[in-house]
Formats: sequence, structure tokens, C-alpha cells
Amino acid sequence: MVRNIQLRTTLLEESVDDILKKKASKYLGIPMEEISKVSILRKSIDARKSTIYFNYKVSVYINEPAPKNKEYKFDYKDVSKARKIHIIGFGPAGMYAALRCIELGYRPIVLERGKNVKDRRRDLKAINRDHIVNEDSNYCFGEGGAGTYSDGKLYTRSLKRGDVRRIFENLVFHGATEQILIDAHPHIGTNKLPKLVQNIRETIIKYGGEIHFQTKVVDFNIVNNAIKAIVLQDGSEMQAERVILATGHSARDIYYLLNNKNIALQAKSFAMGVRVEHPQHIIDSIQYHCKGQRNELLPAASYSLVEQVKDRGVYSFCMCPGGFIVPAATAPGEVVVNGMSPSKRNNLFANSGIVVEINVDLDIHKYGHHGALKGLEYQKDLERLAFTSGGRTQTAPAQRLTDFVEGKLSNDLNPTSYQPGLKSAPLHSLLPKLIGSRLRSGFTAFGEKMKGYYTAEANVVGVESRTSSPVNIPRNENLEHPEIKGLFPCGEGGGYAGGIVSAAMDGERCAEAAVAGF
Repeated sequence: MVRNIQLRTTLLEESVDDILKKKASKYLGIPMEEISKVSILRKSIDARKSTIYFNYKVSVYINEPAPKNKEYKFDYKDVSKARKIHIIGFGPAGMYAALRCIELGYRPIVLERGKNVKDRRRDLKAINRDHIVNEDSNYCFGEGGAGTYSDGKLYTRSLKRGDVRRIFENLVFHGATEQILIDAHPHIGTNKLPKLVQNIRETIIKYGGEIHFQTKVVDFNIVNNAIKAIVLQDGSEMQAERVILATGHSARDIYYLLNNKNIALQAKSFAMGVRVEHPQHIIDSIQYHCKGQRNELLPAASYSLVEQVKDRGVYSFCMCPGGFIVPAATAPGEVVVNGMSPSKRNNLFANSGIVVEINVDLDIHKYGHHGALKGLEYQKDLERLAFTSGGRTQTAPAQRLTDFVEGKLSNDLNPTSYQPGLKSAPLHSLLPKLIGSRLRSGFTAFGEKMKGYYTAEANVVGVESRTSSPVNIPRNENLEHPEIKGLFPCGEGGGYAGGIVSAAMDGERCAEAAVAGF
């Protein structure tokens, strides 16, 4: 017999041997000897009150053999001689589109402007140490996309877009720990993601797919409103019938290309703001109601905050406990910040984007002449402003949190995880009122919700601008562009995803749609 039940343990109980078996025995009213195994299905932490609990959903195996460890298998086929599907971009959407093509018996031809994970590291070092931005190889572009050098957060609310469990199991198949199948808010960690991404690449090549790095797409050959060929930067062409466009939300050249070819695009609402960085122990003390160091059984604490300010949402985004702030610029002359965490989340700082909703129809009228690209141009202006106010390098403009809210230039700044460094700047006056005034009110409200959050020990760093695409590439019910046959906009770059998992699910869906058209 197998029974699925809910259990909870306290911090003290969590360190007791066989605690879940003991709890299950008591809950079910049976001797422990009758329980062959307690298998954890789900685990979460409830820290809302002073007594912290671990909540478990478990399967209890009673008087029957415990199941063997599950093997995760996928029906990958030899597609070396199969019909081709071209995929532009090798981030989560492109990777999962390629894997799904192989399952369906089609040969993915992946074109990635950036480098593989090993070679990409040198360019990340250059932007951190030397402030040199390689426009094709950076924290956004390269093997695995922006997801490779991120926290690897896998939590998603997009449960209706695809099979989340399948996405997770495929990550386990390629090297992720099975813990991601259990945790309520799973993550992989930036230190482990590169190897996992490399394993996915090797699977694609093993079964006959192709991956071309440092291969930038600069044009499409379109005849009678249908894709006929992809034009590469070296002037060569690849004949193509089906193209999955999975270029990510920072591939601005693709938006310009489509716009210049009068291919339909739409402006899309998005969010922008700053990244706030606290010492991790402050967030731990707030969330875990503790003084000093948190209990070793507890992970670095995170938070999720939202407030309505003047009819716009102000909210936390991509919160990275025990993490780093990183330079996410994709071109010279701009400063963009993002966050990432290692798997252990054991850095001294916690950082999170704090952003304001931007309604492209109501909030940025003076950019209206840019049409579908008005949100993109607004983004670019703020990134150039951050570059100038930071000192015209990858040094980022920053203030102490309390000074930002009170409208004062900071005389000095707190220590930071941001390697290129910070420069004191009046972000409170540099940011547009649309964003700055709402952020100041939002931070004040967050300080009321989390006592201790509003502190001079935190830095506000600008700008957090790449939360999502400010452009939507439309598609019809078959996931194909309504004007261009054979073009399938996909993932975050198309405006159809908001993270690793939702992008992966959209990649699978686009692969299914692309092959269905043959």
C-alpha cells in the first residue's frame, strides 16, 4: 500500500534521524517496521511565524518493497538525415526546441551568435575586470543564453503552458540534482548550469543535430511572405523552411531587422527599476526571526514584495539570496545590472531587482514616434544614462537605500558583490519620475512589511532594465507569425515567456508547431 500524506517538522525535529518515518508512523497509526520507505514529493519552508516549519508532501510505502530510483528517459532519435528545423538562439527556449525536434524526428540546426560556455567565460571576465563589453558574448548572449549565468531559478506560474514536470526531469536527465523535483522554489545555481548546458549540447549533437556558435543572423530572405533562407554575418545563406526565433529579450538587432523589413511587431508593457543589495544576514534575520547567524538547516532567506503605487505595480524581481550583482550590458555605452547565485547561495549579499510597471500606451508618450520599438528606445536611454552617471565604464551608479528614498547623494557606499564597482550618483533624480518616485514610495512600503529592510546598510544600484522584452513579435494560433510563413517567434524574445521554465516550455511548443506545418 502507498499513502500520500502531509507532514511537518520543526527545526529541532529536522535533525532527528528517520524523523519523517517516525512522523508517518504516528500519523498513520502503524509501526515503523511496516514502513519500507518515505519518499519526499514536495518540500517547503513556512517561516511566517517565530516557529519555523518544514512542510512535506510524502509517499509512504507500507508493507511493500520501496521503489527503485527512477530513470529519466526521453525518446531521442537519430535525426542526422532528417528534415531540418532552424533555431536561432541557444538559450532555454532554443535548447528545448532543439531537444523536442529530435524527439519528433526532425534535425535541429541551431545558430547561436555567442560562444560556448567555456570560451564565454573569458568575455565575462573581461566585462567584470576590464569593463569591455563583447556585443555577441556576454551575460546575455552565448551558449545557454542569459539562463546559464543566473540563479537558475525554476519557479514558474506558467503551469498551463506545458508540462513543468517534464522540463524538470529533462534537466535532471542532463545533470541537475533531483532536489529540483522536490523543492517548492527550486534552483540549480550559476556554478552548475554551465555543465548542464554543455550536456544538453552534447545530446543534440549525439543524435544528429547541429549547433553553430559565433554564427550571427543578420537578415532573412523572404519570398512571397515565406522564409526561404537565413542570411549570416559572413554573407553566406542557409536555406530554411521553418525557423524558430528564440533570440531572447536582449537581441535588439533582431527587433530592428524585423521592423526595417516592415514585419509586424507590437510594443509591449514591461518593467524597469534598480537592483537593491542587502547583507544576507539582514534578510535572514527578518525572514527567520533570528538574531545573528541563521540555523545551518535553513537556506539563505529570500523575499517577494509587491506594492501598488499610483496605479502601477512596484515589485521584486529575480531575487537572488546569497548571490551576486552582475553587469548584463550587451553593447558598449550602457550599464545594465542583473543578479545570480551559486547553488549553495552562500555569498554574503542578497540582491533583487525592484522594478516599476511601464505601460507603453500610457507612460512614454514622447517615444511614440518609435512605434513598436518605443519601449526598447526608452530602455536604451536609461541604460545610457546609467553608463554616463556611473563614470562611462561598467561601474554602476548607486546610492544607499535610505539616501535614495530621502533624495540625498550618498557620501559613501556599502560593500558590494558587483565586481566592476559602484559610484555614488543621485539615482533619485536621474531616474524618470515615472520610475523614481514610485520606487521611493515602494521602498518605504516594503520597509513597513519587512521591518529592517529599509536600511542604510543596503545599496540601490542602477539600472535593472532587462526584466522582459519591451517588444512582442506576434504569432497566430499555430504559433506562426501572422504575416511570415515558416517564422515561429519563441520564448522571452518573442514576448511569450518570463524565465527558464516558461521559455523551455514555449520552445517545446514552437518545435511541435513548426514540425506540424510540414
